[in-house]
Amino acid sequence: MPKRREQHRREPRELGDLPYADHLEPFDGRLSQGGDYDTVLFDGQEFDDADAGGARFMESAFTSVTFTGGRYRRARFSDVWMNGVRWVGGDLTESVWVDAEIVMSAPAGTALPGAEMHQVFFHRCKLDSVNLRAAELREVSFVECTLRDVDFAGATLTGVDFPGSTLERVRFDKARMSRVDLRGAVSLGISDGYDALRGATVSGVQLMELAPMFAHVLGVTVDDG
Repeated sequence: MPKRREQHRREPRELGDLPYADHLEPFDGRLSQGGDYDTVLFDGQEFDDADAGGARFMESAFTSVTFTGGRYRRARFSDVWMNGVRWVGGDLTESVWVDAEIVMSAPAGTALPGAEMHQVFFHRCKLDSVNLRAAELREVSFVECTLRDVDFAGATLTGVDFPGSTLERVRFDKARMSRVDLRGAVSLGISDGYDALRGATVSGVQLMELAPMFAHVLGVTVDDG
């Protein structure tokens, strides 16, 4: 466990720092269903309404890439690095993310219900209206990120933390948490699912801020009169 916490604090890597950087080949073509993309460099491309369901991206890098719409159901992203990537919409239902590093990127209106994320590192990303309902997140860090209208309803979060991040109108209803660390979050704007915070760790200050909603969930009336 301590080893993983050190990873959570690490700075993001540059493209040249990737162990497979020297083997990357520039991408030139179209994404396709079930495609295999191994040690590929995606640089500056724009993918509009692509159909790449079941595709596999392995030891690949994405820089300044824009995905607009498209279907990526059950796609697999393994040991990938993304920097400056924009996702506008897009269906990534039940996609799998393993050992992924996502930096300065902005998914907006992106659907990831039922996705699996294991050892994924978000750094200075803006997640806006992202659907992670019933997703499974294990050892995932959101570092200095903004999460606005992100939906974790019914998701399973294990070993997840939010150092330096801002949460705005985030939903956790019926989520299941274990070793979730909220102490480093700059703000906890939770719109639903206060009762699902069982298994999370908060600071004393955060507890005071959350107390009115905890009381409401428990049916406790606070009356100083």
